[in-house]
Amino acid sequence: MSDRIRAVDLFCGGGGLSQGLLNAGVEIVAAVDNWDAAISFYRKNIRGHPVEKLDLLDGEGAAAYLQKYGFDMIVGGPPCQDFSSAGKRDESGGRANLTISYAQIIGRLRPKYFIMENVERAQKTKTFARALELFREAGYGTTVTVLDASLCGVPQKRKRVVVFGILGGHHNALIPAIRQNQSVSPMTIRDCFGERFGIQYYYRHPRSYARRAVFSIDEPSPTIRGVNRPVPQGYPGHPGDAAPVSGDIRPLTTKERSLLQTFPEEWDISGGKSETEQIIGNAVPVKLGEFIGRCFLQTVDGEEGGSVYPMDDAGEWTLFEQRGQYSA
Repeated sequence: MSDRIRAVDLFCGGGGLSQGLLNAGVEIVAAVDNWDAAISFYRKNIRGHPVEKLDLLDGEGAAAYLQKYGFDMIVGGPPCQDFSSAGKRDESGGRANLTISYAQIIGRLRPKYFIMENVERAQKTKTFARALELFREAGYGTTVTVLDASLCGVPQKRKRVVVFGILGGHHNALIPAIRQNQSVSPMTIRDCFGERFGIQYYYRHPRSYARRAVFSIDEPSPTIRGVNRPVPQGYPGHPGDAAPVSGDIRPLTTKERSLLQTFPEEWDISGGKSETEQIIGNAVPVKLGEFIGRCFLQTVDGEEGGSVYPMDDAGEWTLFEQRGQYSA
């Protein structure tokens, strides 16, 4: 491709998706968010384009504002708390409306391309289904896929649904590139960092004691969340724990968590602890963003629109989840 694709990142957060796309070769011309702490974090670490505060719930107003930037693509991950297993899973909570606002912004501005990212659970919601309808009504061929970050260069078992859109393109155009580029086996912490953390096992606070809490560096980490708590007194243990809790078991540090999100080593993660932990937990892992960008560019650099994949018997476009499901 002779000219770099120019993108605006909506709901940019701490910049994980922006940095990943930059690494892949996409030019970010602007980024916006409505959270001051995330904007400050982003500005400290990614430079060369404006980062502005903007309320995206007003889709019409946001679209009018964004028109001043010359871009080919809109990317972003609308806040996921109303879909997330860590939240109340209530689509009426308000943040789910931001997914619709995102789709409406796409429909109004009709860039050549878009990328939308969210938690895996979002794909089962009415809000997500409506967003897909809006994308397709606006003329986009869409690829909907669930990516496991541990198969995409990230030492973390983090699953996210990603929607790619190509104006006038075919549905499921990116499946060949995703199939080609995913790893066969998941990346472990040891694969990525060796002995750097100086531990074999660590504690990750569970949502309930019905879940395991002690993990090994010889497996991908569980999803990095926005909270990071010490081992509580009286933790009862769990049959699935990788080791019994002892004085040697500790939670990961904020820096270690940022590295598992594949933030660059040199990034400045200083700031209020609770806000910084939330920014890190909410982010798209940088290497996952890079994987998304490379698969996208590989597709549009090859044959615009790519290959057509058939609908299933229910008339819905198939969701491809892991590399094993691509095998013949």
